[in-house]
Amino acid sequence: MLTDAKVRKIKPSEKKTKYPDEKSMYLEVTPSGGMHWRMKFRFNGKENIFSIGSYPETTLA
Repeated sequence: MLTDAKVRKIKPSEKKTKYPDEKSMYLEVTPSGGMHWRMKFRFNGKENIFSIGSYPETTLA
C-alpha cells in the first residue's frame, strides 16, 4: 500500500512507471516527473482507465 511518505520518495525513470496501491488503483509516474492517480476498471468487457487526479493536488486521504 502506498503512503504519502512513500510517494514523496518516488523518482521518475526513463519510462512511465506504475506503482500499485489498493485493488485497481495505481500511481503513474512519467519520465518528466508527473504523478497521476489512475484506476483500472472493466465496462462491457472492455478495460478502461479512469484518471482521478495528479499528485500532490490529489492526495491519498
